[in-house]
Amino acid sequence: MIQIKGWPTPWGAIYASGLDTDMMARPTVVIVVDDNAGLLKSVVRLSAHHGIDSRTFASAEALLESDSVQTATCLLLDIHLGGISGIELQRRLAASGSKWPVIFMTASDDEATRNEAMDAGCIAYLRKPFAQDVLLNAISKAVA
Repeated sequence: MIQIKGWPTPWGAIYASGLDTDMMARPTVVIVVDDNAGLLKSVVRLSAHHGIDSRTFASAEALLESDSVQTATCLLLDIHLGGISGIELQRRLAASGSKWPVIFMTASDDEATRNEAMDAGCIAYLRKPFAQDVLLNAISKAVA
């Protein structure tokens, strides 16, 4: 299930055409937080291939201890992390004044989690595994 706010249907991202060319005109930095090293590596490769800089963190705590969030264009957060969840991380960042667009992703999808993610203010919700184009379209929407 892919759901992006502002799209007419939950499947809108699948039908969207490629990346917004304006996205490549300015530096794009995606902060990625996931406890799966393989996913982090894949996102870094995909991002780099499309001219997007990414900074990865294996936990919400690691991101909070760094100053990297200040460089973000958008955040790609796994919901189910070992410590602080992605949703709790988004809430903490929002409480501190963060306005960065957030894309949530999860392998454990259910209606309650989707609703909680949307209520936390995400612009996209991705169910793992997701297609490369779906992620790129979500990033494009986040930085538009």
